[in-house]
Amino acid sequence: MGDLSHGALDFTVEVDAPLDLAFDATRADALVTVRARAAEGGVPAGPVHSAVILIMDRSLSMAGLGRLDEAKRAICAAVDTLREGTLLGIVAGDNTATVVYPPGGGLALVDDAGKAGAKAHVAAQLAEGGTAIGTWLECARRLFHSSTVSGTARHAVLYTDGKDEHETPEELDAVLASCADQFTCDARGVGEDWNYRELLRITEALHGTAKAVIDIGDLTQDFVRLMEQAQRVVVPRVHLGLRLSKRLELGFVQQTRPARADLTSLRQRHGDELHIPLGAWSPGVRQYQISLRFEAGTLPADVKLRAAQVTLRAEPPDGRGLAPCAPPQALVVRRRSSPSFEIPVPADLTRVETERELGMAIRGCVDAHQQKDGERADRELRLALRLAEELHDELRARQLRGVTEHAPDGRAIVRRDVTRGEMQRLGLDSTLTGPLSSDAVEQLADQPDRPAGAPRSHCSHCGAALVSGDAKFCEHCGGLRAGGPAGGAG
Repeated sequence: MGDLSHGALDFTVEVDAPLDLAFDATRADALVTVRARAAEGGVPAGPVHSAVILIMDRSLSMAGLGRLDEAKRAICAAVDTLREGTLLGIVAGDNTATVVYPPGGGLALVDDAGKAGAKAHVAAQLAEGGTAIGTWLECARRLFHSSTVSGTARHAVLYTDGKDEHETPEELDAVLASCADQFTCDARGVGEDWNYRELLRITEALHGTAKAVIDIGDLTQDFVRLMEQAQRVVVPRVHLGLRLSKRLELGFVQQTRPARADLTSLRQRHGDELHIPLGAWSPGVRQYQISLRFEAGTLPADVKLRAAQVTLRAEPPDGRGLAPCAPPQALVVRRRSSPSFEIPVPADLTRVETERELGMAIRGCVDAHQQKDGERADRELRLALRLAEELHDELRARQLRGVTEHAPDGRAIVRRDVTRGEMQRLGLDSTLTGPLSSDAVEQLADQPDRPAGAPRSHCSHCGAALVSGDAKFCEHCGGLRAGGPAGGAG
């Protein structure tokens, strides 16, 4: 186990990858599972400083249906949830960004008087202007940079009821690049007129969650929950360090659980190591897929090669760099010399790829529906339903059935009365894959294939029958199976 200087979390890293590669292989994949647990008897060396910025959409479209009043109620409830000593800022966004609290700019320490002042400034906001989300995020970045010290857990929350119409996609991308690894941001789409892909771009780059709040009356409860979660953060920043063999290069890095997110573009070069920012951490479990590429035939045959060394690095409360917080793990591969040597695909990697296809099918269905291409939307829906069934993913299947009806010929089609909000919510939820059990045993299974007719084993977490005898994860809930050797090779 690793030992952070504050002693509050213990991290463990497991690397699960097939040792053997095909003779003509050009790709080596691995699943990396990272667990963070509260350290037994761990005593923090100092408090984890926390800063929160609440970003409220006050564009003109918020004036209708009492939306702005409900949003103000949610912002005020979030303020009341914050503990004393938290740094707070509130930004009002339209086609510009204005710091409404504290009125002099910067961030203010939370206390009873400060909470009252913040809520008074929120109540005074009026709807005006358009929507430029990148401008709002850039304002938050400047506030965090000017008003916090290293080692501060920085968390922003925003909601919007509209599309990002007052800046180009390239301008938003540039802001997201400047904000990456600087703070975490959760995003909420209110009503039906926002763009789900814009919210996913924001939360993927900034390690947050995206959610549809179709009924704005639900925003208050959601914001209170987000603030409670934000205040449980123990480690402000964690990086996955990759030191690659000179024969290989990075193809991609993706978070696979509890939600899919492509982290490849966030990579940073630190000497001979690539760093992949993983955001802030409280106790929990996350999983990542690493894909390495190489030219066919360039790896020595029948020789074990350390393709990569994986090192988890975390920022202590004093903010002094990123130090290793768990023993490094090696990704070891061996290219077989015989073209006829059969290489089975591990069940856990197969599941990850199928989950990726499911997400793509769901988003394809949503996009086609928004483009009024009903035939393609129906086709993607049927594919998504089939993949959800194949994965035994009852949650995703239930969400898909919620937008489904059946044609006279019995085929599943998108409900003709489905609302834009329902489809937007489906698009956001397409990235969710479910959690890995945080109290599962530390080791992965390595069982032989189940003989024909032999009884199936059952998941120790959800009780479901396991389809594959050599699966490392339950095909139903995704929980790690018990027994077997730990994930790091060599």
